[in-house]
Amino acid sequence: MNERELYEAAARVRKMAYCPYSHYSVGAAVLTESGKVYTGCNIENASYPAGICAERTAISKAVSEGEQKIVMIAVAGGPEAEDGIYTPPCGICRQVMAEFGGAALKIILRKDGELVRFTLADLLPESFSL
Repeated sequence: MNERELYEAAARVRKMAYCPYSHYSVGAAVLTESGKVYTGCNIENASYPAGICAERTAISKAVSEGEQKIVMIAVAGGPEAEDGIYTPPCGICRQVMAEFGGAALKIILRKDGELVRFTLADLLPESFSL
């Protein structure tokens, strides 16, 4: 799967987001070392800390299916009624990405209509690890 296809998978699952409070929908798609793709969307809750981001939903699905190495993740997000905008992962998601992807993990986002690429090391220098 290439970067564009992975981003398109993230954009599709974004439509499944449950975001009645922020109205900011996010979709994520992860590509694992085995070549499988897992998707997830953000799921909000009236008790805000109980919500989960799209990136962690997708990673949790992958891990729950036995995958423990993620090589690429794409994130699509923005206000519900709009096309996706530049939506970099939050700090908690970046730390979870470090656990299952490491510094070389490729992160694909969209900015000004174009795909942009980062490594996790770009977005989370000096990450916490044991």
